[in-house]
Amino acid sequence: MKLFGHDQPEPHPQDDPRYPVRKTEAEWRAQLDPMQFQVARKAATERPFTGKYWDHWADGAYHCVGCGQMLFESEHKFDAGCGWPSWTQELGEGRVERITDTSHGMVRVEVRCAACGTHLGHVFPDGPRETTGERYCINSAAIDFTPRS
Repeated sequence: MKLFGHDQPEPHPQDDPRYPVRKTEAEWRAQLDPMQFQVARKAATERPFTGKYWDHWADGAYHCVGCGQMLFESEHKFDAGCGWPSWTQELGEGRVERITDTSHGMVRVEVRCAACGTHLGHVFPDGPRETTGERYCINSAAIDFTPRS
């Protein structure tokens, strides 16, 4: 398993009442592969340039691995040069939750799936100025892709 940043990821609430989709840790482990579980439920980060979607440019939508909610579309994806798939915006307001993350001596904005709490990655204010100015930096292990038909 290639994780980046830390060996012991921060714990993630497994049954947080804020999220409509809730499962036990055993249910999450049965649904997700080991990398997906560490990223989605323990807030780990995959190493840059290793995820399956960092250099993926097919037309379609990206969904949460935890609950299947559609989160991002290919038309808003861009090459940020950071090694993780990046988008300028989420697909519709309210699909992604923003949480202040003060781990590792930094202040960042964590993004989670608003339906199930899956850790997706972080959003930064250094995206393309001609769009939103934001860069959603997302772990490939937290999302699935569905091609547009």
